[in-house]
Amino acid sequence: MAIHIFRSFSVFPVVYRKLFLCLLCISSLYSTSAIMAQSPDLSIPFDRNKNVTATYGETIDFYRKLAAAFPKQVLLSPHGSTDSGHPLHTVVLSIDGIFDPVQLKQAGKSILLVNNAIHPGEPCGVEASMQLLRDYLHDQSKADLLKEVVIVVIPYYNIGGGLNRGAYSRANQLGPEEHGFRGNAKNLDLNRDFIKCDTRNARTFNQIFNYWQPDIFIDNHTSNGADYQYTITLIPTQHNKLSPVLAQYLQEDMLPQLYEGVAQRGWDMTPYVYARSIPDEGIAGFLDLARYSSGYAALHHTISFMPETHMLKPFADRVASVYAFMDAMIQVLNRDGNKIRDLRGRAFQAARTQKQFAVNWQLDQERSDTITFKGYEAGYKKSAISGLDRLYYDRNKPFEKQIPHFNYYKATQTVEKPSAYIIPQAYREVLERLHWNGVRIHQLTEDLAVDAEFYYIEEYQTSRSPYEGHYMHSQVQVRTEHLERQFHAGDYVVFTGQPADRFLVEVLEPQGADSYFAWNFFDGILMQKEHFSSYVFEDLAADYLDEHPDLKNKLDTKRKEDSEFANSARAQLNFIYENSPYYEPTYKLYPVGRMKPGIHLPVIGVSELGE
Repeated sequence: MAIHIFRSFSVFPVVYRKLFLCLLCISSLYSTSAIMAQSPDLSIPFDRNKNVTATYGETIDFYRKLAAAFPKQVLLSPHGSTDSGHPLHTVVLSIDGIFDPVQLKQAGKSILLVNNAIHPGEPCGVEASMQLLRDYLHDQSKADLLKEVVIVVIPYYNIGGGLNRGAYSRANQLGPEEHGFRGNAKNLDLNRDFIKCDTRNARTFNQIFNYWQPDIFIDNHTSNGADYQYTITLIPTQHNKLSPVLAQYLQEDMLPQLYEGVAQRGWDMTPYVYARSIPDEGIAGFLDLARYSSGYAALHHTISFMPETHMLKPFADRVASVYAFMDAMIQVLNRDGNKIRDLRGRAFQAARTQKQFAVNWQLDQERSDTITFKGYEAGYKKSAISGLDRLYYDRNKPFEKQIPHFNYYKATQTVEKPSAYIIPQAYREVLERLHWNGVRIHQLTEDLAVDAEFYYIEEYQTSRSPYEGHYMHSQVQVRTEHLERQFHAGDYVVFTGQPADRFLVEVLEPQGADSYFAWNFFDGILMQKEHFSSYVFEDLAADYLDEHPDLKNKLDTKRKEDSEFANSARAQLNFIYENSPYYEPTYKLYPVGRMKPGIHLPVIGVSELGE
C-alpha cells in the first residue's frame, strides 16, 4: 500500500518525495514499537475492584499469561494431584532462567517459597503474589533484587476450598466480597496436615518442599481474634524449636530487619496477637508444632513465617501489607542470602551429630519480653442478644502501651537418637511419608533376628472427639526393653546421621507431640488380639502358679493391697495371664526398633518404595 501511495506522488519534486519517505519510515517505526509495547493482559480482578479476590481459575490463567509473556524468567508447572482432582501448581521466577534447584543452589541463589490460599477465605496472599511477580518483572530496580533470589510460588494450595466459594463462611471478616472455604475437598484443614498427610494436597506439598528445599518459607493467612490497630501480624518459626544457629539469626537479625522493612513500606507490624484474654494482659508466641506450616518447615531447618493480616481491616490494605512483607523479605534475602544458607548448612550438620532431641514443649510462663503494642481499649457492655455483658473494643479509644510478650518455650521431653530405626514393611504409610521428606532409606536383604531397643506404650491419653479426622494421642509414656525380634527381607532400615535426622526423631518417637504414633498410624498395637476363657484358663493358671511361686507371692500381695482386685476372679486370672507366656508380646509394643551403634545389618539402599 505504501508503494502505491509513493507512486501516486512520483510527480512531486524529489525533495518532497524524500521527505515523504522519511515520514513513512518514522510512521513505520512508531507502529512497530507500538506493537512491541503491547503485551498480554496481565491485569487481575483486584485491579478493577479492590474488594475482589481471584478465583482458582483466574489465578492460574494469570500465571499462564505471565509465563507466556516472560518465558525465559517464569516457569508455571503442574505437580501431583490434590483432593479436588486439580494439580498443584508452582510458579518459579528466576531472572537467570534457571529452574533447577540443584543448579540454583550451586550458583549461590537463595530460594523463597510462598504458599497461598491454604485457607481460601484468607486470600490476601493470592493477590499480593500476582502483583509482586508482575511488578518484579516490569520494574528493573526490583528485578535487580532477584539476582541472588529465586521465588517459588504455590498460587492456590487449597483448590477444593477455593472452588467452594461464597460470601458468608468468614463471618468475622471484612471482605473480599466472595472467597473460598477453609476446609479442602475432604473438609480437612490443610494447616493441620503437613505431617499426617491425609490429603493429596499435603502429599504433593511435602514433595514440592523437599524438591526445592527453600531457605525461607512464607505461608500467607488472615487472623481472627482481638481488635487492634495493626493490619499485619507475624508468626515466625518458634525460635526455641529452631536450630540454635538459625534461632539466633532469626531473633537478633532477621526479625528486626523485617519489622523495619515493613514499616518503611508504610505498615506497622506486631507479633501475632495470641492473647490469653485481651492483648493488654500480654500475648504469647505460637507453638508451631509440625502439623502447621512453620513447624513443618522447622523440621527441615527452614526459617518460616505465617503473616496474619487482621480480619477487620479492608481487603485492599491486607493485600498491600502482605505485599510489603514479601517485598521486605526479598530485600533481606538479597542481603543475607549467603549467611542464611551457611547457617542452614551448619544446622543440618549439627543435627547429624546431635544426640538429644526435644519432642515436646510448653510455654515458659516465667519469661517474657516487653513490646510496644498499639491496640484499642477493651470494655464490656450489655449484649443486645442475651442482655448479658459482652466484650467490645472501642476504636475511638486507641492506645499505645507496653505489654508482655511470652515468647519462650521450654522442652518438656527429650529423647536420645538411635543409630538407626528398623521399621516393618507393613507400615507403608509411614515409609511413604519418610520418603516424601527426603529421608534416605535402606532395606534388609535377608530375614534375621534383630537385637534392638523397643518401646512398650505404658500410658497415653486419646482425644474424646475427632480432630482433623483423627483421635489423637498425647501424654504418651513408654517403657523401654531390649528385645530380639524377627525382621524379614524387605523391612526397612533408616540410619541416622543424615540431614533428615530432626524430622526422623520427631515423627518416629511416639512421645512426640506430632509423631506418627500420635496421629494414629500405629493404633493396631493398642488392641489386644487374643484373650482367654475363664473356665478353661482356671486349671492352667493354677498349675502355672504352682510352678512359679514368685508370681503367687505377687498375686497374694496385690490381693491384700487392692480389695477390688481381691473380689474379682476375672482380674486375678488376668493378672496371671499377663505374667505368663500365654500373654501376647506385641500388645502395646511399638514396632519400630531403635538400633544401637556397632550392629551390622545386611541392607541395600533404595531410591523408590516398591509396591
